[in-house]
Amino acid sequence: KTHHRSLSEATGYSMKHSETVPTISISSAPVVGDLSSGRAFNNGCLCYLKSEAMLNDLKGLETVCHCEAPRLLPENEFIKSLLNIGKKLQSLPTKEHRTSQLIAELAFLNLNLPARVWLPTSHFRNHHVVRIPHTQAVVLNSKEKAPFMIYVEVLNCENTTTSQVPHKILENTLRFTRSEEDLTQFAQPSTGSPRPEFSVYGSCHDFDDADCWSQEDDDIIALANRCRSSDTISQLSTESSTSADSKDPVYIAAGDIRRRLSENIAAPKKKFERDPDDPSAAALKEPWQDKVARIRESSPYGHIPNWQLISAIVKVGDDLRQELLVYQVLKRLKIFWAEEHLPLWIKPYKIVVTSRDSGMIEPVLNAVSLHQIKKHSKLSLRDYFLLEFGPATSEEFLTAQKNFVESCAGYCLVCYLLQLKDRHNGNILLDSEGHIIHIDFGFILSISPGKNLGFENSPFKLTHEFVEVMGGLGSDMFEYFKILMLQGIVASRKHMDKILPLVEIMQTGSQLPCFSKGVSAIRAFKDRFHMSSTEEQLQLIVDGLVESSLHSLTTKLYDGFQYFTNGIL
Repeated sequence: KTHHRSLSEATGYSMKHSETVPTISISSAPVVGDLSSGRAFNNGCLCYLKSEAMLNDLKGLETVCHCEAPRLLPENEFIKSLLNIGKKLQSLPTKEHRTSQLIAELAFLNLNLPARVWLPTSHFRNHHVVRIPHTQAVVLNSKEKAPFMIYVEVLNCENTTTSQVPHKILENTLRFTRSEEDLTQFAQPSTGSPRPEFSVYGSCHDFDDADCWSQEDDDIIALANRCRSSDTISQLSTESSTSADSKDPVYIAAGDIRRRLSENIAAPKKKFERDPDDPSAAALKEPWQDKVARIRESSPYGHIPNWQLISAIVKVGDDLRQELLVYQVLKRLKIFWAEEHLPLWIKPYKIVVTSRDSGMIEPVLNAVSLHQIKKHSKLSLRDYFLLEFGPATSEEFLTAQKNFVESCAGYCLVCYLLQLKDRHNGNILLDSEGHIIHIDFGFILSISPGKNLGFENSPFKLTHEFVEVMGGLGSDMFEYFKILMLQGIVASRKHMDKILPLVEIMQTGSQLPCFSKGVSAIRAFKDRFHMSSTEEQLQLIVDGLVESSLHSLTTKLYDGFQYFTNGIL
């Protein structure tokens, strides 16, 4: 096959024969957004590839782009590609089909990385995306939509716009030329190569030509195109166990097989087994640090010091603007409670809205839903705490119990102030330290599931199972919970003048469902701060809220409704 000059070679050639300022060539323009080109996220700018830019990079100087290439075009195309995957997954009937298609699409997208793109849900912007481990992606539980979680390998840099984009390192092919000089003789026989993260012939001592084979990039593209156009989408599978469930032929590169075997051996034993009806449970249960170490071990970029793994949830078909509003309120409440030295605990997670019906969400790490816990452990919540954290008198259990109480009080206040609904066990997470975290804020203020039929009319979700974890009614931790509720509402109303404008600004001229009742929704929100009540009156109000929530019939009915309709425990 003929050799196609890479972008870096073409750059060097143009630099030798021309000293003019580089411009975007006509031939490069059509490939932007075309994933089969391998340069879908390339805006055609060559300014940062010139020798002058590389010299500036070494000196710590900034290079200015003179070709006026669209700077955000690669990032827009990258996000658009991820959202297009979500749209394709919606039309597929089963989670297994969605997962298989997701793996194939991400493998195809990987052909265009590394690139000058970044993940917007990350709290640090200066990085370049180099690889998406496609076999690690999972489709999350949703009956109609198809949200999915991806893990993204990035290399941190000083400036995303001006820093050099890393060179591509092939992950499942090994291109080599056998010469008269045998490089293996320089390897240390007992300790391995001088650089343990790199080996000429991998980890096998008996090298065999059959173990390594070369494949051209256009062959990879052809395979991906067949996967995209074929109705049989299980040609690339999520895990080896998923492939075993399918009767369709599976085409996997030799390097992929070796990598998956090493990942399976290195993977820690999970308490949650893989469930075809709940594919995200096992993936989310694995501790984040273990996942990072496992993916780094198998990544071609893992040996680079500034390597980092981040994750994101891509949602298509949902309006995330209400989620963004709740995130802003939660972030302010967390700051105000910290200023008042209250131990209330909440976890605001970042939301990026890309359109009226799509966006990206920062995942909550080291956390699984209460539904997944009850389904896979077959235990009550308190028994699961005992299993996970030890005896009730142990320090680990008492710390987890305290974390549970402080987070439960924080989210009960949030649920009351913002009137969060749809609080089934699939939307409440438990992390590895015992905190509970509420997610999915699609129903707030004046709207609720079931066309506002009022399934959930309790102030917040507080079940007897939650109280059992606290130690039961009348226990010290239960009384501590009520004290935190009182302190939290006192601190919140002290800063109401900084919280209320966030909601009022969003309501002005808004078509969001949560403001369907207009000004009355804002008025009711303001009334829940009880500005005219004394602290003695607030104590009675809090006791009443706790009592009515704990004995709410509608909470039990809604949990039963979710179980019979969606199988949520």
